[in-house]
Amino acid sequence: MIKLIFHKILGWKIKGFTKLPNKCVLIAAPHTHWQDFFLGLAIRSSINQNIKFIGKKELFFYPLNILMNFLGGIPVNRNSNTNTVDQISTIFNDRNEFKLAISPEGTRRKVKRWKTGFYYIAKKSNVPVICISLNFLKKSVTFSKPYYLTSNKEKDFNKLKKNFRDSIGKIPKYS
Repeated sequence: MIKLIFHKILGWKIKGFTKLPNKCVLIAAPHTHWQDFFLGLAIRSSINQNIKFIGKKELFFYPLNILMNFLGGIPVNRNSNTNTVDQISTIFNDRNEFKLAISPEGTRRKVKRWKTGFYYIAKKSNVPVICISLNFLKKSVTFSKPYYLTSNKEKDFNKLKKNFRDSIGKIPKYS
């Protein structure tokens, strides 16, 4: 039903590599509006993949936490000394299948540079990164091929960012 609404009624198209490996970090951008969350759920349903997401722990209060957990949410404490990279890497290592979507901006506002958490999670877990480029003007979602990180962070970021050249968020000025 969601697939029908997403594609036929709303007119969105999904392109690229959607046969995801069992373990990967997906970075979706640009994240400019709270509705991006629902777009992500529709994309996940359309490609029939069990993709988890992380969110600030403040979103996981009762009774909303029941829904967030059901939808695949993993709460993180962004203000804590706890190491989120280690926590998520442990999940990757403990499971045969784990796909995690993250917004590299870490916020809905325009940022000068991405947060690096997704990079260190993928690196420590030895899983590929797949870019999901959103274009609200064209109503298109493009998946990149899996990219395995090298030992050169600057090179990796440059390579990954190329996948988002045509991205336009719901609020274009934040893209």
